[in-house]
Amino acid sequence: MLIAQITDTHVTMPGALVYGIVDTAKSLGQAVTALNRLSPLPDVTVITGDLVERGEPEEYDHLCALLAPLQMPVLVIPGNHDAREPLRKAFIADGYLPREGFLSYAVEDHPMRIVALDTLVPGEVGGALCAERLLWVEGVLAAAADRPTLVLMHHPPFVTGVGRMDQKGLGGSASFAEIVRRHPNIERILCGHLHRPIDSRFAGTIAGTAPSTAHQIVLDLRPGAPLSFAFEPPGYQLHYWREGSSLVTHTVAIGDWPGPYFFHKETPTT
Repeated sequence: MLIAQITDTHVTMPGALVYGIVDTAKSLGQAVTALNRLSPLPDVTVITGDLVERGEPEEYDHLCALLAPLQMPVLVIPGNHDAREPLRKAFIADGYLPREGFLSYAVEDHPMRIVALDTLVPGEVGGALCAERLLWVEGVLAAAADRPTLVLMHHPPFVTGVGRMDQKGLGGSASFAEIVRRHPNIERILCGHLHRPIDSRFAGTIAGTAPSTAHQIVLDLRPGAPLSFAFEPPGYQLHYWREGSSLVTHTVAIGDWPGPYFFHKETPTT
Protein backbone atom coordinates (compact mmCIF):
# COMPACT_ATOMS: atom_id res chain seq x y z
CA MET A 1 0.00 0.00 0.00
CA LEU A 2 1.24 3.48 -0.87
CA ILE A 3 -0.08 6.51 1.05
CA ALA A 4 0.74 10.08 0.02
CA GLN A 5 0.65 12.73 2.73
CA ILE A 6 0.32 16.45 2.16
CA THR A 7 -0.35 18.94 4.90
CA ASP A 8 -0.85 22.57 5.87
CA THR A 9 -2.12 23.63 2.48
CA HIS A 10 -3.65 26.84 3.94
CA VAL A 11 -5.82 27.55 0.91
CA THR A 12 -7.53 30.94 1.02
CA MET A 13 -9.88 32.87 -1.24
CA PRO A 14 -9.19 32.71 -4.99
CA GLY A 15 -6.60 35.32 -5.94
CA ALA A 16 -5.57 36.03 -2.32
CA LEU A 17 -2.12 35.44 -0.82
CA VAL A 18 -1.50 34.21 2.73
CA TYR A 19 0.43 36.87 4.70
CA GLY A 20 0.36 38.87 1.47
CA ILE A 21 3.14 36.78 -0.12
CA VAL A 22 2.34 33.02 -0.01
CA ASP A 23 0.46 31.69 -3.04
CA THR A 24 -0.93 28.58 -1.37
CA ALA A 25 -3.26 27.77 -4.27
CA LYS A 26 -0.39 27.65 -6.76
CA SER A 27 1.63 25.54 -4.33
CA LEU A 28 -1.20 23.03 -3.87
CA GLY A 29 -1.66 22.83 -7.62
CA GLN A 30 2.02 21.92 -7.97
CA ALA A 31 1.62 19.26 -5.28
CA VAL A 32 -1.38 17.73 -7.05
CA THR A 33 0.59 17.62 -10.30
CA ALA A 34 3.54 15.96 -8.54
CA LEU A 35 1.32 13.28 -6.98
CA ASN A 36 -0.43 12.56 -10.26
CA ARG A 37 2.95 11.97 -11.92
CA LEU A 38 3.88 9.20 -9.49
CA SER A 39 4.10 5.66 -10.79
CA PRO A 40 2.61 3.72 -9.19
CA LEU A 41 -0.05 6.13 -8.08
CA PRO A 42 -0.68 6.24 -4.32
CA ASP A 43 -3.71 4.30 -3.13
CA VAL A 44 -4.86 7.34 -1.17
CA THR A 45 -3.73 10.86 -0.33
CA VAL A 46 -4.16 12.04 3.27
CA ILE A 47 -4.18 15.72 4.20
CA THR A 48 -3.26 16.25 7.84
CA GLY A 49 -4.93 19.52 8.69
CA ASP A 50 -4.83 23.27 8.15
CA LEU A 51 -6.55 22.67 4.85
CA VAL A 52 -7.58 26.32 4.59
CA GLU A 53 -6.51 29.56 6.21
CA ARG A 54 -9.60 30.87 8.02
CA GLY A 55 -12.18 28.09 7.93
CA GLU A 56 -14.48 29.93 5.51
CA PRO A 57 -16.88 27.94 3.29
CA GLU A 58 -15.59 29.71 0.19
CA GLU A 59 -12.05 28.59 1.05
CA TYR A 60 -13.21 24.97 1.18
CA ASP A 61 -14.88 25.41 -2.22
CA HIS A 62 -11.56 26.65 -3.59
CA LEU A 63 -9.70 23.77 -1.92
CA CYS A 64 -12.02 21.17 -3.42
CA ALA A 65 -11.57 22.64 -6.88
CA LEU A 66 -7.78 22.47 -6.49
CA LEU A 67 -7.95 18.85 -5.29
CA ALA A 68 -10.38 17.71 -7.99
CA PRO A 69 -7.64 16.67 -10.48
CA LEU A 70 -6.12 14.18 -8.01
CA GLN A 71 -6.27 10.68 -9.45
CA MET A 72 -6.72 8.89 -6.11
CA PRO A 73 -9.10 9.16 -3.12
CA VAL A 74 -8.47 11.85 -0.51
CA LEU A 75 -8.90 11.68 3.28
CA VAL A 76 -8.77 14.86 5.36
CA ILE A 77 -8.62 15.86 9.01
CA PRO A 78 -8.93 19.35 10.54
CA GLY A 79 -6.15 21.51 11.89
CA ASN A 80 -6.31 24.62 14.04
CA HIS A 81 -6.97 26.87 11.00
CA ASP A 82 -9.99 24.78 9.99
CA ALA A 83 -13.63 24.94 11.04
CA ARG A 84 -15.49 21.68 11.58
CA GLU A 85 -18.84 22.37 9.99
CA PRO A 86 -17.64 23.98 6.74
CA LEU A 87 -15.04 21.21 6.41
CA ARG A 88 -17.66 18.55 7.07
CA LYS A 89 -20.00 20.05 4.47
CA ALA A 90 -17.22 20.21 1.87
CA PHE A 91 -16.22 16.54 2.21
CA ILE A 92 -19.28 14.75 3.62
CA ALA A 93 -20.26 13.34 0.23
CA ASP A 94 -17.06 11.26 0.18
CA GLY A 95 -18.63 9.05 2.83
CA TYR A 96 -15.98 8.72 5.52
CA LEU A 97 -16.63 11.72 7.78
CA PRO A 98 -19.13 11.43 10.66
CA ARG A 99 -22.27 13.50 10.21
CA GLU A 100 -21.98 15.15 13.63
CA GLY A 101 -19.49 15.68 16.43
CA PHE A 102 -15.74 15.41 16.14
CA LEU A 103 -14.26 14.70 12.71
CA SER A 104 -12.59 11.47 13.81
CA TYR A 105 -13.09 8.29 11.79
CA ALA A 106 -11.63 4.94 10.75
CA VAL A 107 -11.24 3.67 7.18
CA GLU A 108 -11.24 -0.10 6.92
CA ASP A 109 -11.11 -0.87 3.20
CA HIS A 110 -7.33 -0.76 2.65
CA PRO A 111 -4.64 -3.31 3.53
CA MET A 112 -3.55 -0.86 6.23
CA ARG A 113 -6.24 0.51 8.53
CA ILE A 114 -6.40 4.32 8.79
CA VAL A 115 -7.58 5.95 12.03
CA ALA A 116 -8.00 9.73 11.91
CA LEU A 117 -8.15 11.95 14.99
CA ASP A 118 -9.70 15.40 15.27
CA THR A 119 -7.42 17.48 17.56
CA LEU A 120 -9.07 20.83 16.80
CA VAL A 121 -9.93 23.23 19.65
CA PRO A 122 -11.88 26.11 18.06
CA GLY A 123 -10.14 29.44 18.50
CA GLU A 124 -6.90 27.89 19.76
CA VAL A 125 -3.56 27.32 18.01
CA GLY A 126 -2.85 24.24 20.08
CA GLY A 127 -4.86 21.06 19.94
CA ALA A 128 -6.29 18.56 22.40
CA LEU A 129 -7.43 15.00 22.84
CA CYS A 130 -10.13 15.34 25.47
CA ALA A 131 -11.63 12.46 27.44
CA GLU A 132 -14.30 11.86 24.77
CA ARG A 133 -11.78 11.69 21.94
CA LEU A 134 -9.40 9.50 23.93
CA LEU A 135 -12.21 7.08 24.75
CA TRP A 136 -13.17 6.95 21.08
CA VAL A 137 -9.65 6.20 19.84
CA GLU A 138 -9.12 3.56 22.53
CA GLY A 139 -12.26 1.77 21.41
CA VAL A 140 -11.50 2.03 17.71
CA LEU A 141 -7.95 0.73 18.12
CA ALA A 142 -9.10 -2.13 20.36
CA ALA A 143 -11.70 -3.19 17.77
CA ALA A 144 -8.98 -4.27 15.32
CA ALA A 145 -5.88 -4.81 17.43
CA ASP A 146 -4.41 -7.30 14.96
CA ARG A 147 -4.48 -5.02 11.91
CA PRO A 148 -1.58 -2.76 10.89
CA THR A 149 -2.78 0.78 11.52
CA LEU A 150 -1.86 4.29 10.47
CA VAL A 151 -2.99 7.16 12.74
CA LEU A 152 -3.58 10.66 11.36
CA MET A 153 -3.66 13.81 13.49
CA HIS A 154 -2.78 17.46 12.95
CA HIS A 155 -0.95 18.35 16.17
CA PRO A 156 2.11 16.15 16.89
CA PRO A 157 2.01 14.40 20.26
CA PHE A 158 5.72 15.01 20.96
CA VAL A 159 7.96 17.99 21.76
CA THR A 160 9.76 19.12 18.60
CA GLY A 161 12.26 21.65 19.94
CA VAL A 162 10.64 24.50 18.00
CA GLY A 163 9.72 26.35 21.17
CA ARG A 164 6.93 28.65 20.00
CA MET A 165 5.12 25.71 18.40
CA ASP A 166 5.68 23.42 21.38
CA GLN A 167 4.08 26.04 23.65
CA LYS A 168 0.84 25.52 21.68
CA GLY A 169 1.09 21.75 21.39
CA LEU A 170 -1.28 18.86 22.04
CA GLY A 171 -3.22 18.59 25.28
CA GLY A 172 -3.82 15.03 26.40
CA SER A 173 -0.66 13.69 24.78
CA ALA A 174 0.41 11.74 27.90
CA SER A 175 -2.93 9.90 28.03
CA PHE A 176 -2.75 9.31 24.29
CA ALA A 177 0.73 7.80 24.73
CA GLU A 178 -0.67 5.27 27.21
CA ILE A 179 -3.24 4.19 24.63
CA VAL A 180 -0.67 3.93 21.85
CA ARG A 181 1.60 1.74 23.98
CA ARG A 182 -1.23 -0.77 24.30
CA HIS A 183 -1.48 -1.07 20.52
CA PRO A 184 1.82 -2.13 18.95
CA ASN A 185 0.04 -2.61 15.61
CA ILE A 186 0.25 1.18 15.08
CA GLU A 187 2.83 1.50 12.33
CA ARG A 188 3.09 5.28 12.29
CA ILE A 189 1.42 8.48 13.49
CA LEU A 190 1.25 11.07 10.70
CA CYS A 191 0.97 14.72 11.71
CA GLY A 192 1.14 18.24 10.31
CA HIS A 193 1.24 21.66 12.01
CA LEU A 194 5.05 22.12 12.03
CA HIS A 195 5.51 22.84 8.32
CA ARG A 196 8.62 20.69 8.10
CA PRO A 197 9.59 17.00 8.38
CA ILE A 198 10.30 15.98 11.98
CA ASP A 199 10.30 12.44 13.41
CA SER A 200 10.31 11.11 16.95
CA ARG A 201 9.99 7.79 18.69
CA PHE A 202 6.68 7.95 20.56
CA ALA A 203 5.07 5.36 22.84
CA GLY A 204 6.60 2.41 21.02
CA THR A 205 5.98 3.65 17.47
CA ILE A 206 7.17 6.53 15.26
CA ALA A 207 5.37 9.85 15.05
CA GLY A 208 6.29 12.45 12.49
CA THR A 209 5.29 15.66 10.76
CA ALA A 210 5.40 16.35 7.03
CA PRO A 211 6.50 19.48 5.16
CA SER A 212 3.88 21.96 4.02
CA THR A 213 2.94 22.16 0.37
CA ALA A 214 3.52 25.92 0.72
CA HIS A 215 5.76 27.77 3.23
CA GLN A 216 8.00 26.09 5.82
CA ILE A 217 8.61 27.10 9.44
CA VAL A 218 12.24 28.10 9.93
CA LEU A 219 14.19 25.56 11.97
CA ASP A 220 15.37 27.55 14.98
CA LEU A 221 15.98 25.56 18.18
CA ARG A 222 17.15 28.49 20.31
CA PRO A 223 15.04 28.95 23.46
CA GLY A 224 12.63 31.83 22.95
CA ALA A 225 13.41 32.17 19.24
CA PRO A 226 10.75 34.05 17.26
CA LEU A 227 8.59 32.03 14.92
CA SER A 228 9.20 32.69 11.23
CA PHE A 229 8.70 31.04 7.87
CA ALA A 230 10.71 30.76 4.68
CA PHE A 231 10.32 29.50 1.14
CA GLU A 232 12.28 26.33 1.62
CA PRO A 233 11.21 23.73 -0.96
CA PRO A 234 7.64 22.54 -0.37
CA GLY A 235 7.14 18.82 -0.11
CA TYR A 236 5.08 15.73 0.56
CA GLN A 237 5.67 12.32 2.08
CA LEU A 238 5.12 8.84 0.67
CA HIS A 239 4.48 6.04 3.15
CA TYR A 240 5.11 2.58 1.73
CA TRP A 241 3.81 -0.54 3.47
CA ARG A 242 3.74 -4.18 2.49
CA GLU A 243 2.65 -7.33 4.28
CA GLY A 244 5.34 -8.70 6.58
CA SER A 245 7.38 -5.49 6.60
CA SER A 246 7.33 -2.21 8.49
CA LEU A 247 6.16 1.07 7.01
CA VAL A 248 8.83 3.12 5.19
CA THR A 249 8.54 6.90 4.77
CA HIS A 250 10.04 8.96 1.93
CA THR A 251 10.11 12.78 2.09
CA VAL A 252 10.02 14.40 -1.36
CA ALA A 253 10.69 18.02 -2.32
CA ILE A 254 8.24 19.42 -4.86
CA GLY A 255 9.86 21.12 -7.85
CA ASP A 256 11.41 20.66 -11.26
CA TRP A 257 14.94 19.35 -10.78
CA PRO A 258 17.67 18.50 -13.31
CA GLY A 259 17.73 14.80 -14.21
CA PRO A 260 17.22 11.95 -13.91
CA TYR A 261 20.77 10.92 -14.81
CA PHE A 262 21.23 7.15 -14.93
CA PHE A 263 24.21 5.50 -13.26
CA HIS A 264 24.57 2.97 -16.09
CA LYS A 265 24.50 3.36 -19.84
CA GLU A 266 21.75 0.86 -20.48
CA THR A 267 18.32 2.30 -21.22
CA PRO A 268 15.97 2.00 -18.22
CA THR A 269 13.00 -0.30 -18.62
CA THR A 270 9.46 1.10 -18.51
